[in-house]
Amino acid sequence: MDMNTEWYRVFYRTALCGSLSKAAETLHITQPAVSHTIKQLERQLGTPLFFRTPKGVVLTHEGKALFAYVEQAFRMMEAGEKKLAEMRDLESGEIHIGASDTLCKHYLLPYLRKYRAAYPKVRIHVTNRTTDETLGLLKNGHIDFGLVNLPVDDDKIEIRESLTLHECLIGDVGFSPDGGKSLTLAELQNYSLILLESGGSIRRFLDRYALSHGVVLNPELELGSIDLIVQFVRNGFGLAFAAREFIEEELASGQVAEIPLLPPPPPRRIGIVTLKGTPLSAASKRFIALLPYEKAASKSGGTSVPTD
Repeated sequence: MDMNTEWYRVFYRTALCGSLSKAAETLHITQPAVSHTIKQLERQLGTPLFFRTPKGVVLTHEGKALFAYVEQAFRMMEAGEKKLAEMRDLESGEIHIGASDTLCKHYLLPYLRKYRAAYPKVRIHVTNRTTDETLGLLKNGHIDFGLVNLPVDDDKIEIRESLTLHECLIGDVGFSPDGGKSLTLAELQNYSLILLESGGSIRRFLDRYALSHGVVLNPELELGSIDLIVQFVRNGFGLAFAAREFIEEELASGQVAEIPLLPPPPPRRIGIVTLKGTPLSAASKRFIALLPYEKAASKSGGTSVPTD
């Protein structure tokens, strides 16, 4: 039996009002339309649902049995509508974000504080993963959006380019390059080099940059985070690359020193990534609106390193 929701809506309102005319008023339809709808429902169910009285209508025994279920259904729908309204107005709901440890600390954290202060009832879940892992979580539906290091090349991903980063070469404060104040990329082979572990997006970016100038980066140490790399540099273990925007405090306080490098790495960007064709919740849209972004990215998703 096909269920006509509108018939049940008329039945529900008529039972609540106890009157065909009052039900018609509430539903903004005519009284004959209410009467006709009730008769159609009674015919389909094969039983009378109301007694007609001089004062209005009263539910039959069968009508009371049906009303108990219909009332529950409409109350659940009303609760659902209320919940959606709360989520739309950010009175409830949740967001799931994916980002690396470095992006969480140096990029995401201030916006998390701002968002929580504005919308304290929205639950925030952050999953720390590499760029490649974050993209996997996004495509599998485990997060609403992610923050990644560009470039990214994936036809399923929508990318907004955000903050521009500038990789710089750093050493401990006592480091002095041989023969001058700057180094060439080729001369890095004469020094101990510390890089992020291979396979990650930043490491790929640096390797491509070096190869585009005929140089292969051969690190003596490979570490899992920028913060750890900075600690090793401070303690004199070698030279390393780090985004200048993320180590401003260490540079300003003299914990590490920037070493001019020729040619310098090209700028790169952080990307805000979402899944193409998948609508975002109101909570996620409001969070993304807080983040800085410059333009819709190309398919590659950001600045690429020139190649020969």
